[in-house]
Amino acid sequence: MPENSRLWLSSSWLPIALLTVCIARLWLMPLPSSFWTDETETALIVQHPADPSLAIVRQLTATWYYIFPRAAGRLLGFSEISYRLPSVLLMGIALFLVGRLAARLIDPAAAWFAVFACLAISDFNYYAADARPYPLGICMTAATLYFLIQWLDTASWNRAFLFVLFAALLWRVHLVFWAFYPVFLICTLVRLASSSTRVGWIRAFLVYLVLAITLIPVAIEALRALSNGKAHVYAPVPGPRILLDALSWKWIALCAVLVWLSGQLFKWRFHWPAALADLTLIGAWWLWMPLCLFAFSRMVGPILMIPRYYSPVLPGAALAGTAAAACYLPRARWKQASLLLAVAGLVAAGQWNVLWPTHTREDWRQASFDEDLAAQEPDTPVIVVSPFIEAVPPNWSPDYRLPGFLYAPLLVYPVRGRVYPFPFLRSPEAERYAADLLSATLLKRARFIVYGAGLTGAAWVQWFSNRPELASWRYTPAGARVVDIAVFENPGSAAAIGLH
Repeated sequence: MPENSRLWLSSSWLPIALLTVCIARLWLMPLPSSFWTDETETALIVQHPADPSLAIVRQLTATWYYIFPRAAGRLLGFSEISYRLPSVLLMGIALFLVGRLAARLIDPAAAWFAVFACLAISDFNYYAADARPYPLGICMTAATLYFLIQWLDTASWNRAFLFVLFAALLWRVHLVFWAFYPVFLICTLVRLASSSTRVGWIRAFLVYLVLAITLIPVAIEALRALSNGKAHVYAPVPGPRILLDALSWKWIALCAVLVWLSGQLFKWRFHWPAALADLTLIGAWWLWMPLCLFAFSRMVGPILMIPRYYSPVLPGAALAGTAAAACYLPRARWKQASLLLAVAGLVAAGQWNVLWPTHTREDWRQASFDEDLAAQEPDTPVIVVSPFIEAVPPNWSPDYRLPGFLYAPLLVYPVRGRVYPFPFLRSPEAERYAADLLSATLLKRARFIVYGAGLTGAAWVQWFSNRPELASWRYTPAGARVVDIAVFENPGSAAAIGLH
C-alpha cells in the first residue's frame, strides 16, 4: 500500500468507522423491509417487461434504470434486498462524488463534512434503500457535474466526452429530469463569463450542441408523456410552504447558525467559502430544480412538485450546508465538525425507537399476511382497491386482468380469496358495479374483505359501511400501517355463528 494511503487511513479511521455505522443503520438495515407501492411497480416491470398493462404508463418504462434490479435479481434471486442493493451501490458512488466535489469547490478538508451532511438528510438515506430510478438519478447528476467541472478546469476532450455521456444518460433515467439541465448551462456560462476556465466559447458551443443532439429522442418522448401527464400525478397545486420544504432551508440554516455561534464563541473570522463561480454551481444545484418544477406546476401543469421528482438536488443541499459552515469554520476544525455532524445525523435519522428500521410505513407484506389470516377460506371475496391513480375507466374495468400494473402489489404480496378489483376513485360507474356485486355475491357470503391503501381504500370501506343492506353486519379494521384491511361479517350467518 502506498505511503500516502496508509497515512490517510491512519488519520481517517474514526470518520471511516462512523461512515460504516451510518451506512449499516441508515441504508442496509431497512433493505429487508416491505416494498412500498411504487417498488412493487419495479418488481412488475422487471419480471414482466412486456406486460400489456404497462401500455398506460409508458413514462415509467422509459428509463434504463431497470437493468440494475433485473441484473441483481438474476444474480441473487428475487427479494426486497436484491432489488434494493443497486440503489445502495449507486448512492455510495454519489456519496464519494459529493466528497470529491466538496474538496474541489469548498475546501479539501470539507469532504467528510459534505459526506456526513448527505447522511444527515433523511431523504438522501431514503433513496439509498429505494428500488426506484431516483438513486440512479442522484448518482448520474453528481457524476455529470463532477465531469463538467473537470472539463472546465482542464479543457480536456476526454472530460468533455464523459460530461456529455453522463448528461445524455441523465434524462433517460426519468423524463422529469429535464428540469435539471439548465444547471449545467448556468455553471458553464458563469465560468466562461468570468474567464475562470480554459474552455473557450466555441468549444463549449460544440460540446453543448453534441449534447443537445443526443437528447432529441428523449425530448420527443417527454413531450408525448406531457400530453397526458395530468392522468398520472395525484398532487395538489404547490404553495409557498411546499416550495420552502423542498429547499431544505432548515438544514442549511441550522448549519449556518451553529457554525456562526461557534465562531462567536471561539472568535473565528468570517471568510468567503468558495469562489463565486463555485458558489453559483452549488446554489444552482440546490435551488434551480425545485424552483423550476414549482413554477411549471403552477403555470403550466401537470403537478410535478413531488419530492422524488426533484431528488437530484439533495447533494446540492448538502453542499450548500457545507458552504454555509465554511463561512466561519477554520480548516483545522473540519474533522471535529464532521464527526459531530455524523453522530447528530445518526441519532436523528436512525429510527432508534425500533430495533430493525423500515424503509416506509407502507407495509404491503404485513398487510398480505393479515389478510391471509382474516380471509379464513380460499374463496372469501376480497375487494382490492388499486393504489394507482391510473385505475379509472377506461384503463380500469371490473374484468381487469390481475395482477397487472394497476394491482402490482398483488404480484409481490398475493392475497388469499377471490379478488374483485376496484378502481382508485369512487365514481357513479364504480358505485353501480359495487352495488351489483354486493347484491349478487357479497350478501350471500358470511364475510368479505376490503383491502387497500390510504384514503382510497378508506373511501370504499365507508361506502360499504353506509349501505343499508349491511346495517346488521359488523366490520373490523385490521390494517397494517398505511395499508388497511376491513373485514365485513354477517353475525347471523351459520359460518359466523360457528366462528363466534
